[in-house]
This record gives sequence, structure tokens and C-alpha cells, in this order.
Amino acid sequence: MHGRRLATTEEVVCLTSDTDDEALEQLDSWTSSQGMDLTVHEVGADLEDDYANTEALGVSVGGDGTFLEGIRVFTTRQIPLVGVNAGTLAFLARIRPGDVDDAMTEVLNGHATVYDRQQVEVSGAGLDAVGVNDVMIEAVPPETPVDRKISRLQVFVDEEYVGQYDGTGLAVNTPTGSTGIALSSNGPIHYPKDNFTLQLTPLQTHTMGARPVVVSEDSTVTVVPESPVNISVDGGRHHTTAEEGDVLTITGAADRAHIVRTSYDDAFMSALAGKLGWGLRDATASPPVTVGGDDEEAFLEHARRVGREAAESAGEMLTELRGQAGEVQFKTGKSDIVTEADFRSDDIIRTALESEFPSHSVRSEESETLDGEGSYTWLIDPVDGTSNFAHGNPNYSISIALLDETDQPVVGIVHSPETNTTYHAVQGDGAYQNETPMSVTNNDQLDESMLLSGYDPDGEFLQQFYQQTRGVRRVGSVALNLAFVAAGNADGAWEFNTSPWDVAAGLCILEEAGGVATDGENTPYAFELDTAGTRKPLLVSNSSLHERLIDRLHE
Repeated sequence: MHGRRLATTEEVVCLTSDTDDEALEQLDSWTSSQGMDLTVHEVGADLEDDYANTEALGVSVGGDGTFLEGIRVFTTRQIPLVGVNAGTLAFLARIRPGDVDDAMTEVLNGHATVYDRQQVEVSGAGLDAVGVNDVMIEAVPPETPVDRKISRLQVFVDEEYVGQYDGTGLAVNTPTGSTGIALSSNGPIHYPKDNFTLQLTPLQTHTMGARPVVVSEDSTVTVVPESPVNISVDGGRHHTTAEEGDVLTITGAADRAHIVRTSYDDAFMSALAGKLGWGLRDATASPPVTVGGDDEEAFLEHARRVGREAAESAGEMLTELRGQAGEVQFKTGKSDIVTEADFRSDDIIRTALESEFPSHSVRSEESETLDGEGSYTWLIDPVDGTSNFAHGNPNYSISIALLDETDQPVVGIVHSPETNTTYHAVQGDGAYQNETPMSVTNNDQLDESMLLSGYDPDGEFLQQFYQQTRGVRRVGSVALNLAFVAAGNADGAWEFNTSPWDVAAGLCILEEAGGVATDGENTPYAFELDTAGTRKPLLVSNSSLHERLIDRLHE
């Protein structure tokens, strides 16, 4: 989940351990000022609403215990969580009560970051539970003080025998849980960002060589106790007792917790320094300053990053709604439709761009034009291929372009939500598929080519090329057609008519990938922002094949 999506938050759901807390009052005041609904639940209360049709944000007010309860409640509903620290020693809830207003405003502006945290799942002995910190397997305390106080555990990883653990127990923790009981047992601290692992930490073992073992989130840890043991998840939020011979299975959970971080959160290393006496740095030390490059280059790179974040945030929402068209509106005909998802995608993208670049103009296929004071214009197609999307077809995309003062695209972003692939380019910096440089093919033989076609009303393009090539395919998204040619997945593409928001991003990407774009007469395609009433045909190719395509088109 991307932080840009939080800019469209409609409701705040708060979980608290103290209803009189100052932070709760500030949160109530802030949501009222934003015209948002605020629902408050005490820890332990059931949330009846699944919030499936609402852009909701979860907030915990309390310590790490309240935050962990928030993860349990909100993760199954795919609701991201902000933690306000009204407790004491907190590594998870890191926003101070006095920073609530500023932190929440940052979230609503789309400037926060959402991190996915690995969770752990345990099953066996009648227990089936998920936690974000750890699974503790510990010896059952004896009835009398002088009886045996240790357990013996047989441990396997992916059916490979690890060994026999004699001690007070074993912790299987996530990176988030590495600062818990695992730390007290000499386990390493894991930096939790983008860290998807599990760690086996022995507890008070009677073997000097026993050390923590780190395994993949996909690994299956099997534990078989030789005496009764207590099992607790995240400090006892789920618990049971296993008997001798029970088989306990532990692995990474499929659902990840979505944790929101703002600039007002104590940074992870700062938390270590301030709360655990981390000796490598001062808790308030400033990081080294990084010197940037050319201002214009830095601006365009920043624009690309924000555009990608906006596209990927909207794409997350679209994958959840694909095939659920809801209310369909018709624009110019039965095939020219717009759905509620188009508007929601447009809202996410526009909110991100308008917040980050308030002086820029913003034009979209599905909403009114915003005229800014600056010289740059953003051009958006929130769902290119809406008919595909509405019918559950995965061939649709999001197209975002930044135009300069001459209305020419200088940044292009085409995002395919279903494959999680982003094609992007900045003028003069090459074209990329995700993080990999890409370029067009060098094929110059018509009979070895693969072509794409958009709207072809009389079938002329299909008739001219189908028998002469290895195929003519119709994807249903103009932006994807251009991106596929730029990435070398096709050698050329034809569009009978084009609209500026359909092609602006793709043309920027195609040019940087080495492709060429003309009209049907081999005149260089002139991108125009205003084309009302004018047909704008487009022929693109890898350049090597272009003359052959033009010749064949006119035979």
C-alpha cells in the first residue's frame, strides 16, 4: 500500500486504551476540522464494520500493546495503522501526542509512507493465530518450585531437522519482534523495513553453541514438544497449551500489517538510541547531509517519483475493484464508458499531484481542469481501458504525463496494476520497466514482426497486416500499446484516433526507448494538448520497421 492513497481517507477508526487521553482529544478535534468521521473503540471491543467500501485509516492511542491490538483488528480489514504513543517504552507507536495534528495532516496530504510488516502464523494444539511480533513456546511452570523448569523441543525447518532445544523455550519472531523477548535473549536486532524473515531464538538453552537462526518468511518451522508447553502470540493475545507430541507449525502469514510512518514518528534507530541506550549514536543526532544535483534534473526526477507513487497507489485500489464495475456511465457511446473506479483512481492521483505540486495545472479525462500558476501541466488518464477493467479483463493501465511550458511530455508513467509493472521515463534519461532499462526491438522484417492495434473502425489495419506479420493483437489500452512497443514486446502499433491523455505518457517513454511516432502519412506525430474535433491517427514502431509499415499501410 502506498502513502499517496491515504490522501483519500474518508474515515478514521481509533483504538484506545485510555478514553481521556490528550491525544484522543486532539484526534477528535483534527477529524472535525477535516470534516471526517471518527469512530473510537476501546481495546477489546469488536469492530462490526469491515470498512470494505470506505477509505479508512486506523489509529492506535496508547503504547505498543494497544498498537499490537490495532494490528490484530485492522490488518484483516486491510486498514493501515498509525500509532500514537501515549505509553512508555514504545518501538511501534512512535508519534508523540503533541504531534498528532501535524502528523495526521501529513498523512492526509499523502506525504506519509506505508510499510508492510511481516507477520507470523502458528497452528496446532487447537490454536490457529497470527501475530506481528512473536510466537513464544515456553515450559509450563511446575506445580512445586523444585520440579523441572525446562522443556525439550524438537525443531525442524522445511522438514530438515534443526536440533533439540533444551531450555525454557523458543521464540519464533518477526523483524518487528526482534526488539522484544528475542533481544533480551541475545538475538540480533532486525531493521524491520522491507524485511520479510522469521527468526528462531532459543530461550535460556543449556547449550553454549545454540544461536538464533534466521529463515525465510516462506519457510515452515515445525516444533514438537516432549513435555507440556505454553504457546502465546504477541504477549498472550492468543494462547493455548500444547501437550507432549503435539505438532506446532509456524510460518510467515499471508497478510502483512500496513504501518503508516510520518516525519513525526521517532525513527527506528533514534528509538533504539533513546530507549535502549544504543551506544553508537546520540538519540537526537542529525544525519549527514546529501548534496543534490542539477535543480531541473532533480525536479524531473522528483516528479517521476511522485507520479509513480500516485499511479501505484491508484493501482492498488483498482486491483481490488476489477470486474466490479458498479455504476457505469456512458460518454460518447456504448464502448466509451466511465465507472466509479475511474473517479476513485482520479481522486487518488489528483490529490497526490495537487498536494506535491500546488502551482501545476492538472488535466484529466474524468474531471475538471485545474489551472495552476506555474508552467507545468499534469495529464492523467486514471483508467485507460475502462471497458476491459469493467469486464474483469486485466489489460488496463494508468497513464500520467508531465508537460513542460511548450505542452510537450517530459515525464511519462504508464502503470499496469495487474502485473504491478510501471513503464516510465524522464526526457533525456532513458526508459525503464520498473527499475530495468528498456529499449525497442531492432527487427526490420515485416514477416517477423508482432503488431498491436487500437480502434480500427473499418478493419483496414488488420486487413493490411494480419497475413503479412506474425500477428496483429488488440490490447484495449492505448497507453499499454505504446509501453509494449517501448519495452520490445511488440514491434509497432496503430491507433486510428488518439486523445492527448491516452498517448502523452507513452510517447515520452517510447521516444526514450528509441522508438518513433508518426501519423499515417509518415509525418512526425505532433503532440497537441487540445485536439477537439480533429482526428489524430498514430503509428509507432521500433524505428527500424517504420518505413515498411508506412509502405504497407498505403498499398
